[in-house]
Amino acid sequence: MLTNECKRRMQAGQAALGLTITMGAPLAGKACALAGFDFVMVDNQHGNFSDSDNQAAFDAIALGGAMPAIRVQQNDYYTIGRALDRGAMGIIVPMVNSPEEAREVVRGCKYPPQGGRSFGPFGTDHLGKDYAARINDEVYVAVQIETITAVERAEEILSVEGIDGCWVGPADLGLSMGVDLNTPEGKAAHTEAIRSVLAVCQRLGKVPGIAARSWNAKEFVDMGFRYITVGSEMILMTTMSEQVLQAIRG
Repeated sequence: MLTNECKRRMQAGQAALGLTITMGAPLAGKACALAGFDFVMVDNQHGNFSDSDNQAAFDAIALGGAMPAIRVQQNDYYTIGRALDRGAMGIIVPMVNSPEEAREVVRGCKYPPQGGRSFGPFGTDHLGKDYAARINDEVYVAVQIETITAVERAEEILSVEGIDGCWVGPADLGLSMGVDLNTPEGKAAHTEAIRSVLAVCQRLGKVPGIAARSWNAKEFVDMGFRYITVGSEMILMTTMSEQVLQAIRG
């Protein structure tokens, strides 16, 4: 049955917690899903995944009970289409800085008349024979707000029909702003920019998302964010390995 429970959860005002996977190991996605994450995001922008890896990862994540999402490499019609054809139920597009770019995202994600996606899914048989008729409403479509330009144009970008929400990239945003996050002034300006995007989402009824870590994710949940990554499998493996070694070696 083709129903995106994670998308419904976020649209109902509940927080969805997810993990990014980067190492090119599809089964890591299943492990994260079985742990209880609401979604697992395959990172094609900075991660080590091929097309075939994506297919295997989406299947594994879905089998584990989470929403298979992907951050694509770039805002490209064909790249987005290939990810959806392989079974992605969440699309996150990096570096979207204008409403024109947001409309291009929608064109790649939605079948006509809402968009211009080409029909040819081969990784979606398990989603049912009514896939084409229902998928436009079920795929979660988000743009990354990660530059000061995007922050300033957030209302225009997020007003584009077909965009469900955004995912703030704090690291790139800080670089774009040219602020030192180790100073009170820099941190305050950075936080103000993030809160301004959150306010736009809340005003427009869009899902606010952000890249967080385990130590600050609860803060963002309490702030009102609803699509929250808490790190990556690489970070978790490193952290847990350090803790195990510390416990043994002292």
